[in-house]
Amino acid sequence: MGLGEDAVAIKDNVLRTIDKFDKIGEAGVRELLTKGRLDATGAYIDGVGLSEDQAAPVLAFLTSKAADVTGTLANLRAAIGDSKIGADGIAELEQIGELLAAGGYGADRIDIDPSVVRGLGYYTGPVYEAELTFEILDEKGRKRQVGSVAGGGRYDDLVKRFTGQEVPATGVSIGVDRLLAALREKGRLTTTPTGPVVVTVMDRDRMADYQAMVTELRNAGLRAEVYLGNPKNFGNQLKYADKRNSPVAVIEGGDEKDRGVIQIKDLILGARIAESATLEEWKERPSQFEVPRGDLVAKVREIIESQG
Repeated sequence: MGLGEDAVAIKDNVLRTIDKFDKIGEAGVRELLTKGRLDATGAYIDGVGLSEDQAAPVLAFLTSKAADVTGTLANLRAAIGDSKIGADGIAELEQIGELLAAGGYGADRIDIDPSVVRGLGYYTGPVYEAELTFEILDEKGRKRQVGSVAGGGRYDDLVKRFTGQEVPATGVSIGVDRLLAALREKGRLTTTPTGPVVVTVMDRDRMADYQAMVTELRNAGLRAEVYLGNPKNFGNQLKYADKRNSPVAVIEGGDEKDRGVIQIKDLILGARIAESATLEEWKERPSQFEVPRGDLVAKVREIIESQG
C-alpha cells in the first residue's frame, strides 16, 4: 500500500474496515478506507484517511474472488504483486485447495474467499469460517439466514505472546446456540438432553455445604449445579429443575443436616407418576428417597441409571 512506517499504526483500522466488506460492499469499504461515509442512519463515519492509490491494493485483494479456485488464486497473485509473504500465502491456499479436492470436497462445499479477514489482528495463516446456507424461521416466523456457525485459523504468534516460544497452533470456535437453533429447525435433534442434578438451597448460610455436594457429584462424573436464585420459594427451585430437564433434585434442610441424611427426588419418575398413576401406584412407587449423606453419589447414579 506504500505506507512505509505508517503501516503499523494504520493496520488495525484497515483490517477492521475490510471486515465490513460483506455488509457494505466494495463502495462502502472504499469510502471508509479514504474520506469516510454516511451510514444508513445518516451519521457520518470517519474514514481511515488513505488516498485512492493507497486503498486500491486493498480493494484489489478483496475483489479478487473468481468463479473457481484457479481464477481466484490467479487474481490474488496479480493483487499481491511481488510480495514474498503474499506469494507464500497463496501457495498455502493452493495446497489447501488441492488437499480438499483430493478429499472429495468440491466448490459446492468449500470456497476460497479473500474477503474472509476476521481475526487477522492475531491470526498468522489461513482463516476459515463455516456457514450454513439454508434458511430457517425465527420465533416470529420470519425467514432468516443461519450464516456462520464456526470460525478459526492459524495463530502461531498468539502462543508466543504468552510463552515467548513459537508454537504451531490452529483452532476453531463453534457458535453453539446458533448451531443448535439450526439443528432444531431442521429436525436433527431427536433427543432431549438431560440436564444437571440440581442441589436445592434450604439455608442460604449453608451454601458451602451445597457446593460441596455439587463438587462430589462432578468429581464422580455427574453433571450438577447449585440453585442460585432466591431460595425462599422452594416450589420455584423445583420448577427451575424441571425447566433444566434435571433428572434429580437433592434436598438437605436443617432437620436432614442434624440427622446426617439427604432427600433425593427422582424428577423423571415423579413427573410420570403425576401424569398417570393411581393413588395406590403412587404409594408403591415413591419418587423421593431419604438416604445417608454419604450415599449421595451412589443413590444419584442409581436413579439416573434407572431412568435411562
